Amino acid sequence: MKIHEYQAKELLREYGIPVSRGGSAATPEEARRAAGELSGKVVIKAQIHSGGRGKGGGVRLAASPEEAFAVSEKIIGMQLVTHQTGPEGKKVRRVLVEEASEVQRELYLSLLVDRSQKRECVVLMASEAGGMEIEKVAADSPEKIVSCALHPVVGFSPFQARKLAAALHLNAEQRQTFTEIVRNLYRLFLDKDCSLLEINPLAIIADGRLLALDAKLDFDDDGLYRHPEIKGLRDQDEEAPLEVAAKNASVNYIKLEGNVGCMVNGAGLAMTTMDMIKMAGGEPANFLDVGGGASPEQIQKAFTILTADPHVKCILVNIFGGILRCDRVSAGLIQAARNIELKLPLVVRLQGTNVAEGRKMLAESGLRFTVAEGLYEAARQAVALVP
Repeated sequence: MKIHEYQAKELLREYGIPVSRGGSAATPEEARRAAGELSGKVVIKAQIHSGGRGKGGGVRLAASPEEAFAVSEKIIGMQLVTHQTGPEGKKVRRVLVEEASEVQRELYLSLLVDRSQKRECVVLMASEAGGMEIEKVAADSPEKIVSCALHPVVGFSPFQARKLAAALHLNAEQRQTFTEIVRNLYRLFLDKDCSLLEINPLAIIADGRLLALDAKLDFDDDGLYRHPEIKGLRDQDEEAPLEVAAKNASVNYIKLEGNVGCMVNGAGLAMTTMDMIKMAGGEPANFLDVGGGASPEQIQKAFTILTADPHVKCILVNIFGGILRCDRVSAGLIQAARNIELKLPLVVRLQGTNVAEGRKMLAESGLRFTVAEGLYEAARQAVALVP
């Protein structure tokens, strides 16, 4: 789960990490009041879950509360397009108003889970090339990135931060602050079950202090049950509506670019099904996994999600009956097809527990299902039915 920058900065403050003074605003009037509480120039930043906001016109300076009002009036409500939003962009519903700083240098600092190590562990990364996309730095100037792995048992040791601070050419006082920042970030990372914590830039401002000017925090969805305070920060307006509906129905769904809708049980089977569709010359429209214990009601909700995507022209159901028996799947399919008046062509491939009963139920339902036995055969039939 992602959160906004203003929410991330509240967490950083809580953990003693230096950030600029400021607050969020949902209206131009609130932005004017927030700017009035700060002295001097302020920066107005659009709050959407995307990078590249500055290049898209979502980050601007204001010299007075009145100017903050005028700038916010332009940003709030705009459809902000960045290289991460896609051409449709994202609507800005809130801005962050904070005091502007005179920046001397921009650094990069992050903590992330690295599964490519011999043992899964948290990796600390830093770079002198802050303010840029770290992927571009890694591709063009990998020597500018320094990192160290934090042992899952030993955890953070101050010498690791000092080593990175030396590579960043910080002075003695800044090294001490940097070490404390990393210590606190690591504590935050573990306490809140983060999967990524990125500060870009970590700025050295005019008086030599270190300041987190931007922050990105991602959380492990599987750990959210331990953090209702984090779960409460979720902004559903930033998520795709169909993915929100899938979460509410407790099914796993990811929207893709094709036109063959897929409903399966199990992530591995989903991957195989998508491969088969591509081998048959088609393109999957989604990844939808109803899991091992889906009820007929969940299957109906899954169908509602699939058919809500206007790009889906045919649906392929591929179920391996284990815990989720084939007759139970068939009951859900029949119920869904009748209740939502399914008009799209539907190909069903069932194998496993109670497969004979499941196929018989489909055959006697009076509905038009195309039943296939083999996986590739099912994929080929589904692709052929796309108009």
